[in-house]
Amino acid sequence: MTASPTPTAVLVHGAFADAASWSGVIAELQSHGIPVVAPPNPLRGLAADAAHIASVASQIDGPVVLVGHSYGGALITVAGTAENVVGLVYVAAYVLDEGESLGELQGRFPDSPLTSNLKQATYPVEGAEPAVEVTIDPDAFPAVFAADVPAAVTKVLAVAQRPLAAAAFTETASAAAWKTRPSWALVAGADQAINPEVERFGAKRAGAIVVEIEGASHAVAVSRPKEVADLIRDAVRATS
Repeated sequence: MTASPTPTAVLVHGAFADAASWSGVIAELQSHGIPVVAPPNPLRGLAADAAHIASVASQIDGPVVLVGHSYGGALITVAGTAENVVGLVYVAAYVLDEGESLGELQGRFPDSPLTSNLKQATYPVEGAEPAVEVTIDPDAFPAVFAADVPAAVTKVLAVAQRPLAAAAFTETASAAAWKTRPSWALVAGADQAINPEVERFGAKRAGAIVVEIEGASHAVAVSRPKEVADLIRDAVRATS
C-alpha cells in the first residue's frame, strides 16, 4: 500500500496581521519537509474571506490541513468543508458554530482589552457608502496583541496592521467543519486580544486536541513558532 501524500499546511492569518506573521512557523514546518502555503486573508467579511480560503485550499493538489489564527479560525471553520481538507488547527482562535457570529461567541465571556482599544476608519465600497474597518490603537498594540514579543518588533507590527471590516463581527458562520473534520487547538494563556476562555470554550465544543501555552500572547505564532509548528506537525502526521 502506498503512503498517502503529506498534507499541505495552509496558514490563515487573522486581523491586524498579515501572512508574514507566520514566518517562524513556516521555517519550522519547511525544516520538517511539510509543504506550506500562507495566503493573504482579505479581512473584508466572514463569508467572502472563507470563500477565498476555500478556493485556495481546493486548488492545492492533495490533502490540506487548514490552520487559522484568531479571526482566521472563524474562516477555516467555514472553508474547512472543502473536499480536500482533512484537518483543522486553531491557533489562539475563534472556533465558531454554524449560525454563530464572532460577536455572539465573544459576548458569552468578559471582554478582552482589545474591545476598548479598537480604532475605527472607513474604506471605499464600489457603488455603496464607505464601510467601517478597525485596527488596534498603535500605543495599545504591544500590550493587547504581542506582550511577549520584543518591543522593537511590536513597534513595526503596530504600524503594519491590516484592518478588519467591522461587519466581520456580526456575520454568521454558514458551516462548522469541525463537526466532520478532526481538529487541534492552541490556547494562548495570556491572550489580551481574545479572552482565553473564548478559545478554551470553542476548542472543547469542537472536541479538539488542546495544547495551552502559559504566558503566551495573542501573537503566539510570532513569539512561540516552534510550539505552534509542533501542533501543526501533529495534525499533519495524524491526517497523513
